[in-house]
Amino acid sequence: MPIVNVKEGADVVITHRDLVNLYGCTIDAGTRIGPFVEIQKNSHIGQRCKISSHTFVCEGVTIEDEVFIGHGVMFTNGLFPHATNPDGNLQTDNDWEMTPTVVKRGVSIGSNATIVAGVTIGQGALIGAGAVVTRDVPEHALVVGVPARVVGDARDREHRRSTLAREAAVSSFAASA
Repeated sequence: MPIVNVKEGADVVITHRDLVNLYGCTIDAGTRIGPFVEIQKNSHIGQRCKISSHTFVCEGVTIEDEVFIGHGVMFTNGLFPHATNPDGNLQTDNDWEMTPTVVKRGVSIGSNATIVAGVTIGQGALIGAGAVVTRDVPEHALVVGVPARVVGDARDREHRRSTLAREAAVSSFAASA
């Protein structure tokens, strides 16, 4: 699979360069790309992102810095896809409208999620595995399901994690005293 006309920042890691299809895109510094990933033209991947295997990032997708993309995540870029025009001729690039998608900084997208064209996923949001995102996601929202719906705040998860770590450290210290 080719890597053609890609603008790569410093320290970009593309595991198994022979197993990716990257063309006409920009990948910023410190990002890691797994095998069997396709990133199409006019897409932009920010700094320090992780794009896991079997993910498809189509034309018109902007992924900001520090975003995690799980295995098998699919992005779309057309709201009304057709193979042919009304006259029956195959469509060309000039016959459809690309609809951009934006994934803001610090988002995490779980494996096998689908992100439908035209949405913006707000900073720090968490998209559950297998979710189908059909509308904008607010900052720090935790969304799951088909179609994806807000079920919580992603920061609550971080708060619980830091609280549990603090409690474990205190318990460990108390046990050794």
